[in-house]
Amino acid sequence: MAVRVPTLRQERRLWNEGLVRVAGVDEVGVAPTCGAVVAAAVIMKPGCHRIPGVRDSKTLSMAQRERLAPIIRRRALAIGIGAASVAEIDRLNIYHATHLAMRRAIARLGGHEHVLVDGNRIVGFEEQVGPYTNIVDGDAKVYSIACASVVAKVVRDRMMAKLAARYPGYGWEHNQGYATRDHRAAIREFGLTPFHRRSFLALQRTLAGDQMPLDLFNDGAPVESEADEDETLDDLIALELVAAAG
Repeated sequence: MAVRVPTLRQERRLWNEGLVRVAGVDEVGVAPTCGAVVAAAVIMKPGCHRIPGVRDSKTLSMAQRERLAPIIRRRALAIGIGAASVAEIDRLNIYHATHLAMRRAIARLGGHEHVLVDGNRIVGFEEQVGPYTNIVDGDAKVYSIACASVVAKVVRDRMMAKLAARYPGYGWEHNQGYATRDHRAAIREFGLTPFHRRSFLALQRTLAGDQMPLDLFNDGAPVESEADEDETLDDLIALELVAAAG
């Protein structure tokens, strides 16, 4: 099956209407059982040409994404990165936390005129970010959304690699927090970290097809406060914002 190549059709429609700052927005990290959900917003220059190889980040290897991300950053008119922490995911639920990350990314653009966002309509989104168009499978269809998906994925993968150095043994440097076999085995052996989404555990057990010990909900392991976790997250995001600006 041929991989779909995103086009500039949506952007050109808006550019032809006189709009300049058209932002593509996408998020990564909805399904993993730990770590922040990260969103990126990317404004490409009107009349730009597509960067060869840019498409939905899920269809690219890590090496391909790492190669493309700095090219996207150099050619973009503006890039914004936003995230919602594990504490926010557990407090708000992943649906609302994802939209919070998107709004934070958009807010870091320094101004925009229209947003192209991957997915379904979002209740109340227009009141918060202004005019927008939602496109189902937008990361596969729309160039600026595909650019955002690549940038967001690289940022989140790097964040998880940094967290893996702090919490070794869970394999986050290669599983990015998904409920892989080695990750589940590490949870059984070491327990939970402050960066695990505790609200996801019941779903994780169902998706994994096995029953993890119920004492994982209260394993006695020390848990950092939400403030400590959010401070750590902010430090990681700050590092990636510097990289994005470069």
